[in-house]
Amino acid sequence: MLSLRQLEYLVTIVDQGSFTRAAEVLHVTQPALSHQIRALERSAGASLLERLPRAVHLTAAGRAMLPHARAALADAACALSAVHQATGLTGGELRLATVYSVSLGVLPAALRAWSGLHPGVDVRLFEHRHADELAEAMASGQADLAVGPRPASWAGPVRTLGAEEFVVAVPFGDPLASGGASSVNLGDLRDRRWVHYAPGNGLADILDRACAEAGFQPRIAVRTEQTMSAPTLAAAGLGPALVPANIVPRGYEGHILRPRPAVTRVLTAYARTGFDALGGAFLALLAESTAAMLLPPPDGRPAS
Repeated sequence: MLSLRQLEYLVTIVDQGSFTRAAEVLHVTQPALSHQIRALERSAGASLLERLPRAVHLTAAGRAMLPHARAALADAACALSAVHQATGLTGGELRLATVYSVSLGVLPAALRAWSGLHPGVDVRLFEHRHADELAEAMASGQADLAVGPRPASWAGPVRTLGAEEFVVAVPFGDPLASGGASSVNLGDLRDRRWVHYAPGNGLADILDRACAEAGFQPRIAVRTEQTMSAPTLAAAGLGPALVPANIVPRGYEGHILRPRPAVTRVLTAYARTGFDALGGAFLALLAESTAAMLLPPPDGRPAS
């Protein structure tokens, strides 16, 4: 009969990429780790891992088992969290998943408030490049709560937080900045070379879509892997950058313009099966902290 410990060992080997690193993380010997994986494979009736000289890969059976293993571990963690809440304990762990730009803009204020109210609850943050990666990780049971763009389709509960506004960053020496403009028609920037995002970053899709709607494809001056680098590179004169307004730092050295038409993205919080006690408490705090940071959803309905 398979056990949670065996599932934890499987997930750790996959995440670490080798038996050696997994054994170090789990504080067990490699022979003990290998023994438990063989026992898991006997219970499953199939080989789960392909052991190569320099790597470990999942077999087809392993790929089928992995999301269920992650979900089982997540459910076990939720069960412990529920017990902690029921018995009045102040410990436990809140697991949050999000995309890079949200961890820079929307989440810090909520996390600061949460830390002050619940200092005994650890927070583990998982960050993803794209909303699709975030939804996939949540479906596999990675976290208790996801905060990010609305998933394309989701069977679990989803709460709308509001719409995130995007702005165009340019250097202070830009003609638009010296002219004192506060907004810009994106079509007027068709001849510029842009600060773009690396392929796979969800913000790259937003920039491409906004420019396409304005009738052009952005020429690329530089691509950045780091979301926070985009406004910095724009201020340095490499080209305009389209960035979430809430990640622009105070005292920003460049100039900020609102694009016409407006570019927005609806942000939500969602869970796999339901909001547990910790996730629900954080969600309530998050909704309060983002009320002044986000716009009403584009459909005109209040956040819910």
